[in-house]
Amino acid sequence: MNFEEFNFHPKIAAGIAACGYTTPTPIQKEAIPSILAGKDVFGLAQTGTGKTAAFVLPLFQRLMKGSRKKARALIMAPTRELAEQTHDEIRKMAGKTHLKSVAIYGGVGKFPQIKAIRAGAEIIVACPGRLLDLFNEGSINLDHIEVLILDEADHMFDKGFLPDIRRIVAQLPKKRQSLVFSATMPLEIRRLAEKILHHPVTVKINHSRPLATISHALF
Repeated sequence: MNFEEFNFHPKIAAGIAACGYTTPTPIQKEAIPSILAGKDVFGLAQTGTGKTAAFVLPLFQRLMKGSRKKARALIMAPTRELAEQTHDEIRKMAGKTHLKSVAIYGGVGKFPQIKAIRAGAEIIVACPGRLLDLFNEGSINLDHIEVLILDEADHMFDKGFLPDIRRIVAQLPKKRQSLVFSATMPLEIRRLAEKILHHPVTVKINHSRPLATISHALF
């Protein structure tokens, strides 16, 4: 199987080719068709499986249609490092789509982040704390979010972010596509997924054993 079989928009396919990717990883094979079909997905996968591309590429396909210059997708990450890596990977793969993303996290000045939001980033990659801060002060509008993605949800739980996530989700449109990715499935994550996801497709890849890498590898 190769990426051509997913029938991505030519501009997305060009970005995939420019990155040198030809053969989808197992989670990409399993998750991409369901995400392209607009279904909610609960993905159980370790880091290093290619899960970032598994949700980013079909996200591009959706965002190629419809309006631009407003936040339409929200990706939440547990750490600044993962938010930056996801943001960087989006920029690499976005290619000629002209879709823009912004990484939002604490520990740095918020004004460059606000500027990028106001410049019309369609994809928000955020840590929950800073996102809530910007929302509460009116610096970000979540009214047009069509897709919610929680990445490394178990690490969100470990860091105590679930209350913040619930507050954020409560502000999102009820009609949306939601995706949750986690390496493990503690009870709290299962409960969160049950509240966020509607009739989800469950994808399990390398769930029974850890991978050799402990880094936030994207491919």
